[in-house]
Amino acid sequence: MKIKAPKPFTFEGESNRAVLLLHGFTGSSNDVRMLGRYLQKQGYTSHAPVFPGHGVPPEQLMQTDWHDWWAAVEEGYQHLVDRGFTTIAVCGLSLGGLLSLKVGYTFDVNGIVPMCAPVMQQGMNDRLYQGVVDYAKQYKQFEKKDEETIEEEMDEFETMPLDTLASIDELIFDVRDRLANIKQPIKVIQAGQDDLVPPENADVIYEEVSSKHRDRVLYENAPHVITLWEEKERLHEEIVAFLDSLEWSS
Repeated sequence: MKIKAPKPFTFEGESNRAVLLLHGFTGSSNDVRMLGRYLQKQGYTSHAPVFPGHGVPPEQLMQTDWHDWWAAVEEGYQHLVDRGFTTIAVCGLSLGGLLSLKVGYTFDVNGIVPMCAPVMQQGMNDRLYQGVVDYAKQYKQFEKKDEETIEEEMDEFETMPLDTLASIDELIFDVRDRLANIKQPIKVIQAGQDDLVPPENADVIYEEVSSKHRDRVLYENAPHVITLWEEKERLHEEIVAFLDSLEWSS
């Protein structure tokens, strides 16, 4: 069975405020869709790109790297600029959170909300590798392939080069080295039950950015994909409260 690939979305709000939403590694725009709808109800326009290699067969994911994903971020930012928005905030989950930090020192954004963003390299490769293997197997199961076929394809998948994961390591190093260049207001959000990104990552971001207006919040019982958490309404309210506190162009 062929799986329909997720698409980027733009949810139009009624104000002049826009938010760029960035999803996680092995995820898609579906990771941030409910957040986008909530933002829309609060008057914000949101746009979420889909990173190359995501939401498609896992073999395609392993042929991409952070430069491809960053190109999608740049296009997403430009999409909002082309729609006339002059002040834009960025909010990202996991890999998207890491990229949101890069957005912070690359573009003139109004505020940044990184969620469960990795900025420490210790042990990340092993956790990412297990995550991508799990994703690959789940994807093949969703395709309704039989167990024998899945096993054969997984054996082949596990022999593929790990350049994609190495590129995430490279991106982490690049962003960590430039955290001090971030001066915009920032809300650092972390899940307490995160099995991929330890909470210490949030502490590093909070301590190393140069933002005068910065805050961090830890949701003790939340999982890594915090945007799909059963108590996501709390997260939505926290994010909107932060966005409402920012200075927006009239």
